[in-house]
Amino acid sequence: MKQFEGDIRIYVACLAAYNNGILHGCWIDAEQDAYAIYDDVRAMLAASPMEDAEEWAIHDYEGFEGVRLSEYEGFAEVSKLAAFISEYGEIGGQLIGHLGSLDEAKKAMEDAYAGEYKSLAEFAEELTEQSTEIPESLRFYIDYEAMARDIKINDVFTIDTGFEQVHVFWNH
Repeated sequence: MKQFEGDIRIYVACLAAYNNGILHGCWIDAEQDAYAIYDDVRAMLAASPMEDAEEWAIHDYEGFEGVRLSEYEGFAEVSKLAAFISEYGEIGGQLIGHLGSLDEAKKAMEDAYAGEYKSLAEFAEELTEQSTEIPESLRFYIDYEAMARDIKINDVFTIDTGFEQVHVFWNH
């Protein structure tokens, strides 16, 4: 799988400053461990124009490929999400959205990923040709589009990441 290239980061704001009409915060690299993220937040709070600032919130984020973060998302979760999306890119973000959790997305990538194809029909054709010897005289009569529709009903789910970029996963 191609390594995702880009910045995955969060914008963390000082709430003491924000509540007093002052914008103070910083962009923080999310592709580091939770303690490093927390250290960056502490440094931002220490530089706050408000004395004894200690409360923060995530006000923006980039590079999470559609995964939504809450204002008070834990840094451990932010770090894990960033690592997964860094490894898998857009498909990782969409898979988390489709399955609803990072753990399920990890499991699907490890145990259920069948590959990327131009279409589900191409997947059906490859699957058929790997498992069955097809006589040349019948090759043009096989309806791989219909097979793809049938496969999708019970056996697989797909995530499209672009034109002719269909990622196929086995249902378990």
